Amino acid sequence: MTRPLSHIRVLDLTRVLAGPWAAQNLADLGAEVIKIERPGTGDDTRAWGPPWLLDREGRETRESAYYLSVNRGKKSVTLDLSRPEGQRIARELAAKSDVVIENYKVGTLARYGLGYADLRAVNPGIVYCSVTGFGQDGPFAARPGYDFIFQGMGGLMSITGERDGAPGGGPQKVGIAITDVLTGMYASLAVTAALTHREKSGEGQYIDMALLDTIVAFGANQILSYWCSGQIPPRFGNAHANIVPYEAFATRDGHIILAVGNDGQYAAFCEIAGRPELAEDARFRTNPDRVRNREILVPIVQEIMRTRTKQEWIAALEAAGVPCGPINNYAEVFENEQVRHRGLKVDIPHPAGVVSTVASPMRFSATPVEYRTSPPLLGQHTREILNGLLGIADAEIEQLRSQGIV
Repeated sequence: MTRPLSHIRVLDLTRVLAGPWAAQNLADLGAEVIKIERPGTGDDTRAWGPPWLLDREGRETRESAYYLSVNRGKKSVTLDLSRPEGQRIARELAAKSDVVIENYKVGTLARYGLGYADLRAVNPGIVYCSVTGFGQDGPFAARPGYDFIFQGMGGLMSITGERDGAPGGGPQKVGIAITDVLTGMYASLAVTAALTHREKSGEGQYIDMALLDTIVAFGANQILSYWCSGQIPPRFGNAHANIVPYEAFATRDGHIILAVGNDGQYAAFCEIAGRPELAEDARFRTNPDRVRNREILVPIVQEIMRTRTKQEWIAALEAAGVPCGPINNYAEVFENEQVRHRGLKVDIPHPAGVVSTVASPMRFSATPVEYRTSPPLLGQHTREILNGLLGIADAEIEQLRSQGIV
């Protein structure tokens, strides 16, 4: 079945997370993604284990879970971009591609003759996307960038974590490299937008994606609150700055999330809790009242929630249309009947056995995402691409291999 980007070829010069995430999105949409990796070692994340993929006999392979998480649907070609012959081959690949994505330090690929100006000269319609920490210009442009740093620098950790003075209070990073993932998402959106522009105008263009820009943009909801109020947003732990009660509460046998989003839901909660008078209390009648008086209301709700079990609360709240939910670990996530129904775990055949992958959340009625190929072995497609796409003879490929260029 034809997929949205089945007519697009992507030259993927990225490694680790943000760039590979963007390229995997494009692969999910049907693009042919040619991932360039260093001969012998490949993407840095190939060595980021354990855990490793297990083969058919249950033995550890050298395929790391980290690498497998963001490289499905791609073709791996080994190529030494630091050497002139490798650079020549990369330019030939770019001339036959629609998109280039790279996440080298600013200026590195230009020194290799692989910058945007170089590749535009051989392919005027190329869409060239650079992913860096701080962008292509400015006083920090030359600095390396790491997700953890940006979570702090971009303000996210100032609003993440328990409140100062509370047990465990203080700044806290998010449990995944969210800046990398978000940058990858924005990058793939930007690439598809640039491709749409090219289809109308015939023009390629350059895209400058920065992790710092992304994490600051991600905070827009809280930033606007700051700009409108002049008050720097504090950390609220699991609570919500603008809605009450909206946080995690301890029950008799664990925790659940209670997410009361409006006054009607609050009244329904009070009825279920056997405390209807709390809905009529002038201190709590509307959400602004509850926000102003959270220090009074939340301890009352905490006491109420401890009277029943998780499942008792969830059953009662769901029946009344009050938003709530469990706090699952990842084993419990994939035991959930809705997660199973949505098919969020996908098993793909792999040369070593089977690799499980998390399904794309993009659902199309006419051009669904397909999971045809697993994350590739290092250099698995080198001969296929060099021979089939560039017409390089087998003898020359073997010579390149003996020289360590591929």
